[in-house]
Amino acid sequence: MNNLTTRPASNVVKIYAGIAGIVLLLMMSLGILMRLTQGQLINIQPDIFYQILTAHGIGMVAIASLGGAAVMWHFLGNYVKLYDGVAFANLAFFLLGVVFVLGSIFVGGFAAAWTFLYPLPSNSMGFWSNHAAAAYLIGVLLVGVGFLLFYLETARALMKGYGSFFHALGWRFLRTGDKADAPPPAVIASSVVTIINIVSILIGACILVMMLVNLYVPEFHINPLLAKNLIYLFGHVLINATIYMAVIAVYEILPQYTGRPWKIYKPFIWSWALTCLMVLTVYPHHLLMDFAQPVWAHVLGQIVSYASSLPVLAVTLVGTLASIYRSKIKWDLTSSLLVLSIFGWSAGVIPAVIDGTIAVNKVMHNTLWVPGHFHLYLLVGCISMIFAFINWISRNGQLTAFSKVDKNIFWLFTASSMGFVMMFLASGHASVPRRWAAHYDEWIKYDQIAAFFALFILLSAATIVMRALIRLPTAGRD
Repeated sequence: MNNLTTRPASNVVKIYAGIAGIVLLLMMSLGILMRLTQGQLINIQPDIFYQILTAHGIGMVAIASLGGAAVMWHFLGNYVKLYDGVAFANLAFFLLGVVFVLGSIFVGGFAAAWTFLYPLPSNSMGFWSNHAAAAYLIGVLLVGVGFLLFYLETARALMKGYGSFFHALGWRFLRTGDKADAPPPAVIASSVVTIINIVSILIGACILVMMLVNLYVPEFHINPLLAKNLIYLFGHVLINATIYMAVIAVYEILPQYTGRPWKIYKPFIWSWALTCLMVLTVYPHHLLMDFAQPVWAHVLGQIVSYASSLPVLAVTLVGTLASIYRSKIKWDLTSSLLVLSIFGWSAGVIPAVIDGTIAVNKVMHNTLWVPGHFHLYLLVGCISMIFAFINWISRNGQLTAFSKVDKNIFWLFTASSMGFVMMFLASGHASVPRRWAAHYDEWIKYDQIAAFFALFILLSAATIVMRALIRLPTAGRD
């Protein structure tokens, strides 16, 4: 198979990808510090631990979103006209928001976790001031404003290029069956992400503003259950959307390795349409232990938790396997990471569905089982997609030999990531609680083994990212 070329990444995509790669490594480093602390291999005071926990959580959500946005912007730009100035505006708001968030955490001492559940930000028991809490909320709001501009621009471009979301989502093809009415997978996925994230960001802005008012006008009361629903609708949709953006890399890049275009058929379009609805209603499985929640919401969360994991994942998994089967695929670091990512996404759903069962949720949800689920989903799934994309654009879309160094890096990243995730799941099975800075002696062995694997994740990930970043500035130049 000859080397394949593609449209070079624009400067804004390179900047997004570069920042995403570097910050992902920094967030991994914070994660290692927490596991080393829990394993009693280093000593970090609990107040500092919870600051690191907060920074790691919100940082991973934000930077995974930025990495996914780089993938979506690059490939959607093949089909519609996007204005890079809006992407730069998003980046400016993003960086300003990061300054506020980091200042609130490491200067102001804010440590209410990335979910900032009401009324914790305003009830710190003296660990942080209202000003620190306000800085955090303002920082998250600024990041949200930037991404809102980003998605409004993709909405404008999709509407102009396809006339309406009805067409961009491929719903005309459902009616006519004419292949000419079927948009590319990147357009369908981008349309869904645009819709759900505009909704989630606007809802997030509402609760953030409400909590900001409450900080300085305590008489302005917020219903805690309403606040929790709004926060989880915002955060859960946002983090789910990261993989829906990043998977565009699988749709666009993998066919270049297999020589088989990604086929659009009616189940694919139906799957994305169902996801557009279910991703907005799946979050109540995080509130199954809130007895005050209406019963219908618990029922909805239970049913959708089972159903939402199937449509897009199923058609993507089947499509990936069909694309690879007897294709004489050219294996290199990029293609290997893309296939690994589909495995991580598929496997990550299994512990999520188990936890989404009420009988299990009552026992397991506040244990390390849940971080096991989302690290499998995010680390092995989404981040592998982002790493594959960064490596691919740094080589200007050229197929390369799968060198011995690349193979060793890939297998080290795969093995250490799976080992790390399995220790989370094993800890959850042993009822080790989430978000504890100090662990009992019986739990230490899990933490120490996890820290060992985490160090090798960082080593392999840093090698992948730094080698790509060295090539990235000159990629696409003649």
